[in-house]
Amino acid sequence: MSAKLDPFTAEVIKNSLVAIGEEMFVAMARTSMSPIIYEVLDYATGLTTAKAEILTQGNGVAGFIGVLTFSVKSVIDKFGLEGLNPGDIIMTNDPYGGGGTHTSDVCMVMPIFYKGEIIAFSANKAHWTEVGGMSPGSWTTDSTEIFQEGLQFPCIKAFENDKPLQQLIDLIRVNVRTPDMSIGDFYAQAASVRLAGKRMVELCDKYGAEAIKTAMALLLADGEVRAKQALASLPKGTFTAEDTVDDDGISADPIPVKVKVTITDDEFIVDFSEMPPQVAGPINSSITGTNSALRCLWLAISNPKLQVNEGFFKPLRLIVPEGTIISAQRPAPTSTYWETLLYSLDLIWKALAPVVSHRLSAGHYNTVGAAITTTFHPEGDHFTIMVEPNMGGWGAQVDQDGESGLFCSMNGETFNLPVEITEHAHGLMVDEYCFNPDAGGEGKYRGGRGVIRAYKILHNNGGTCTITLGRHKYPAWGVDGGHKGGANRIEIKKADGSVAGPYGKTARKPLQKGDVLRIICGAGGGWGDPKDRPKEKVLADLKAGMMSKEVAKEVYGVDI
Repeated sequence: MSAKLDPFTAEVIKNSLVAIGEEMFVAMARTSMSPIIYEVLDYATGLTTAKAEILTQGNGVAGFIGVLTFSVKSVIDKFGLEGLNPGDIIMTNDPYGGGGTHTSDVCMVMPIFYKGEIIAFSANKAHWTEVGGMSPGSWTTDSTEIFQEGLQFPCIKAFENDKPLQQLIDLIRVNVRTPDMSIGDFYAQAASVRLAGKRMVELCDKYGAEAIKTAMALLLADGEVRAKQALASLPKGTFTAEDTVDDDGISADPIPVKVKVTITDDEFIVDFSEMPPQVAGPINSSITGTNSALRCLWLAISNPKLQVNEGFFKPLRLIVPEGTIISAQRPAPTSTYWETLLYSLDLIWKALAPVVSHRLSAGHYNTVGAAITTTFHPEGDHFTIMVEPNMGGWGAQVDQDGESGLFCSMNGETFNLPVEITEHAHGLMVDEYCFNPDAGGEGKYRGGRGVIRAYKILHNNGGTCTITLGRHKYPAWGVDGGHKGGANRIEIKKADGSVAGPYGKTARKPLQKGDVLRIICGAGGGWGDPKDRPKEKVLADLKAGMMSKEVAKEVYGVDI
């Protein structure tokens, strides 16, 4: 029987649930061993109901919005509520059926018991620097099956009776290149989900389990009401978009993609029925990733400030057959899944930008800019693996220039590694870190500028780089006469003065001492005719180093 709550108590409990998700997030950052987690914030934490409905989530990666739902569902599907016990923590990174994305994203799920009953689940999904596989850092651009992408955890128990399974830890330790880091993150995730369990029990002790369940139901109902309000404010009709993915990393062939979005009074329907089949290379996305892309875009156009909860996602309907590039099936490789996850999100964005222009910009640089750089530290000679995203330009808006130097739509509130961490922990020199003034994104309102970030190899043994940059061949799209953005690319300035590249993807490319690896991200798309841009704005761009004299003259008609 549900409890009756006065509105004040209900609000206190609802905000307490949100606070638990946020406390989990902070605890993970403070205890993780990996810079990709504690500096970049490539993880998500949250709570669900006993039915796997997301209640609250804290995340640095927007591409993880709502994914905890699917991980918890996979646990319930495998074990059933009756197969779970107090002290259990389940571990999964299965991209196909375990709510996963790629093997590097490991999720831990814990049932939260109160007086013998599962009242909720806590979950933590985090990017491990290492899960083994053919390539240092575990993801790569040239894998052709998931077995090359590291350890798979098929929804298995990692803890029983609050004790870790030592045999599992031993297995992880001998299969990864940085075992202390991976095992450290294993324990950090466990601590995070346990903290949530402790806080939920405290909340139940204070208000009673029935009151907590009632507050959960109210939280989800509130989300559903807000979703209906948001849907009512959107234009109704069917909207389409097409684009081209550069390649899959194995073949150089371009991959056409398309979407149909239908908005009715009751539903927000995204139809990917015409997406191509899964490909040989590792850019395939799981259906979990595609759901996350949809949820992320839905929040962006409806209510960006709303806390994530399952009720708010009720109007969403995703149509996609199995076995496509965004609904890959085993054993398709998925290690750089974000390349197609981003396109699934960007296609919806492109279809709706002209009619939801108060929320959506022209196209952005649309890549995580993910880079793995390995080398040996000059002080101590120990092997290091640096994994980080890179920033680019966002598209112009209907009434203002695009933002410069932001992470992609999937990466949300993540960060680069600080220069100090890069140099101290990884033994690299940050040789360059600046805006990219290359042409692209011209318009009445211009696209934001991308960023150049470069690393110099210092160790005598050199190193390697594995990098994937989408939109290397097909830049960001403009709107209403705005120009396309700039291409993303990789260059290597060799110690002998020559330059290798440009590349869009690399896999374990050798680097020598003195080489400078340059990761160059382009501008976002423009909005409106460049001839309508006021001269004073063009002059200001020139003064700020955001534009060349050639572009000012040839595109904007400003000669100085």
